[in-house]
Amino acid sequence: MPEKTKVMLVDDHRIVRRGLYSFLKAFDDMEVVGEVSSGEEALKQLDRWMPDVVVMDLLMPGGMDGIEAIKQIHEQAPNIRIVALTSSTEETRVMAALRAGAIGYVRKDADPEMLLASIRAAARGQSLLDPSVAGAVMQELMRTVKQPSELTERELQVLQQLAMGRTNVEIAAALGVSEETIKTHVGNILTKLQLAHRTQAVIYALKRGLLSLDDIELP
Repeated sequence: MPEKTKVMLVDDHRIVRRGLYSFLKAFDDMEVVGEVSSGEEALKQLDRWMPDVVVMDLLMPGGMDGIEAIKQIHEQAPNIRIVALTSSTEETRVMAALRAGAIGYVRKDADPEMLLASIRAAARGQSLLDPSVAGAVMQELMRTVKQPSELTERELQVLQQLAMGRTNVEIAAALGVSEETIKTHVGNILTKLQLAHRTQAVIYALKRGLLSLDDIELP
């Protein structure tokens, strides 16, 4: 029996939540621990349900939209991974979700397997973006990040490993250094390139030609 990924569903449409619940419960490695209709409710239930991954709708009525909810969850519990699930492919909204802390972004009209793959990737700390938004994200990062020449040779090696979806422990083993050293390198990379998290690092590495799509291990 595979270890289950605990998932929280956040969407103001009950029929959407029910559909997601029915889809995910069919997989042995998925467990929906709870579902709520707003960002405020999600924040209240974090300590109770302790999800590994939150699937977050971005367009919800009320005082807190999905992007603000992502930001607050990321600040309150940075180990919880967040996948944005929405009908919007607007560039500014996509980037806002990723900057707030989302590790994945999936359209509601995407193949359900895309969402499943994104949740599984998020649970491993990996990034998986819907192809329909990846291009816009790349363009935005190109306008805002610094040049890779500011990275050291070792930082470039770590960035390549990050883009292949490897954890800090795996990168440390591959490069023959401690996990703490890798954590320091990752922090330096994100600071130098003005990136918020690993999702953006993956896209940056692809756009700058530091590796190709064939090098990335996707689920």
